[in-house]
Amino acid sequence: MPRLAANLSMLFTEHDFLARFGAAANAGFTGVEYLFPYDYPAEQIWQQLEQHGLTQVLFNLPAGDWAKGERGIACHPDRVDEFRGGVDKALAYAKVLGNRQINCLAGIAPEGVDDELVEMTLINNLRYAADKLKAAGIRLVMEMINTRDIPGFYLNTTKQALDIRSKVGSHNLYLQYDIYHMQIMEGDLARTMESNLDVINHIQLADNPGRHEPGTGEINYRFLFEHLDRIGYQGWIGAEYKPQTTTEAGLGWLKTHNAI
Repeated sequence: MPRLAANLSMLFTEHDFLARFGAAANAGFTGVEYLFPYDYPAEQIWQQLEQHGLTQVLFNLPAGDWAKGERGIACHPDRVDEFRGGVDKALAYAKVLGNRQINCLAGIAPEGVDDELVEMTLINNLRYAADKLKAAGIRLVMEMINTRDIPGFYLNTTKQALDIRSKVGSHNLYLQYDIYHMQIMEGDLARTMESNLDVINHIQLADNPGRHEPGTGEINYRFLFEHLDRIGYQGWIGAEYKPQTTTEAGLGWLKTHNAI
């Protein structure tokens, strides 16, 4: 049986952000994740976690100006100081929230910059973040994202992420494997997750096409949940999908896919 976390940036958006914690708990989720906590005092979020018995599972390092389309700055050579400041900010939140893993979004590759410099910037930033987080007992994960939803995103496949991880050389750097993104980019989901189980520390889900609930598309989630149990996956699975209607109306997949 998978441990499921509700992604509050996409689920229960019918409610104000702080009210989504209670809605997630009422729906049967035991953990939560979201893009960023930084618009709220950490203590205010902690109160929601405590009140509803939820585990804070994951959030991202600061990723630039999200409203203007930025999707991470870790591969930007001219923003290294900003990236490092973001690591400190994320650490401060993680300590209050009891969060044990943080995701790094590589970002959209900057135009007109040599690819070798872009890669080296990402490697150096990941190494810096992995070391800082390790000292606090927190794992760093990095996410591969499809180039259809975010054209130009720098980190796109499992193979590329494994190569980057090898070059970083840190035992505190893991993969965040988003089933939706990887179905689009490479497929072969079950074998890939099994082959890389030792470096996958977090999984996210949505069906394809549409990025809606499991059961609305082509991905056999009932099989994948059983497969993850069979191979011994111990991490969380984040439900990061766009509800077809409202979140509550679409939660039937939890029972039909033996997810709760």
